[in-house]
Amino acid sequence: MSIVVKIEEKLYQNRYIVDESRPHIRIRSEAECKSCTSQACTVCCPAACYSKNEAGTVTLVTDGCLECGTCRVICQDKENIQWDYPRGGYGISYKFG
Repeated sequence: MSIVVKIEEKLYQNRYIVDESRPHIRIRSEAECKSCTSQACTVCCPAACYSKNEAGTVTLVTDGCLECGTCRVICQDKENIQWDYPRGGYGISYKFG
C-alpha cells in the first residue's frame, strides 16, 4: 500500500524567513513578461512563486521560494529574472536536509 503525499504538504515542512528589505528574486521588466508568449515560470516553479495576473503580466511572491533556480533556467532566453542568493539567515531552511 502506497501513501500519497501532496506537494503542498511537503512544502509546508520547510521554513522560510522572508527578507522584506531585500528580496533575492526580482522581475526586471513587467513589459517583458507581458510579451512572453509562454510565461513558463507560472507553471514550472515548484513552489508556485509566479502567477499570471489580470493585466497579463507575471506576479512574483518570493515567500516559500525553494531557491532551486528553475525560474532562471526557464527565463534564460529573455534574462528577465534577477536572482541572487538570500542574505545570511534568510531564505529557505529545509527540514529534512
